[in-house]
Amino acid sequence: MLIDTHCHLDAAEFATDRDQVVARSRAVGVTAMVVPAVERGNFAGVLDCCAHYPGCHAALGIHPMYVGRAHAEDLALLRALVAQHHLVAIGEIGLDFFVPDFDAERQGFYFSEQLKIARDFDLPVLLHIRRAQDQVLKQLRRIRVKGGIAHAFNGSRQQADAFIRLGFKLGFGGAMTYPRATHLRELAMTLPLEAIVLETDAPDMAPVFAARERNSPEYLPRIAQMLADLRGLPLEDVARVTSANARAILGELA
Repeated sequence: MLIDTHCHLDAAEFATDRDQVVARSRAVGVTAMVVPAVERGNFAGVLDCCAHYPGCHAALGIHPMYVGRAHAEDLALLRALVAQHHLVAIGEIGLDFFVPDFDAERQGFYFSEQLKIARDFDLPVLLHIRRAQDQVLKQLRRIRVKGGIAHAFNGSRQQADAFIRLGFKLGFGGAMTYPRATHLRELAMTLPLEAIVLETDAPDMAPVFAARERNSPEYLPRIAQMLADLRGLPLEDVARVTSANARAILGELA
């Protein structure tokens, strides 16, 4: 059993073969997927997708790359939907200081407001933290939530330890499969396995064996095998522990 803790199954890239993708993923042992929203415009799509496919679990949030077209009423809608639906997390939320011309103040506002929603509903969060690990940590110390997942983690060991102390698991996926990703592989080998969860971020962040192709949750077993190889462990152990980690942090999966 494997859990893909970050998969945009609702994305347009899966429009023509979503049923087949889900079937192939289940066939190779991916029994659960977490599907995060990125903006108000796909809240309904995420909820519909997760209602249609057993084993798919919804998270709703406004991604930092989409805050430029967000409005205050989107936060009110998010709060209302959280009250109406069984969600596993608030997400995908966070900060992205890599994109050109980013608006740090606007990103910070929407991030902090969504952390407050997570706090008020006692939900974990799915974090986007590209080039912004320390700034995200600062916000998390200010607005305490019940933990969550630092998606696509690629920070320092010190930053990793800081997220772990705040109750977070660290997401590892396709980026770890590239031989040149030496820092990321070092983290994957040396962090406590109990701190790691697996993800694909499909249809993005394809692993090396599917480079320049659409990523898919059906690739998760091969990503898990890479983690097992790096750590010198049986695949069964990696699958068992990372799935338990996901269930521990995302209580609705249990």
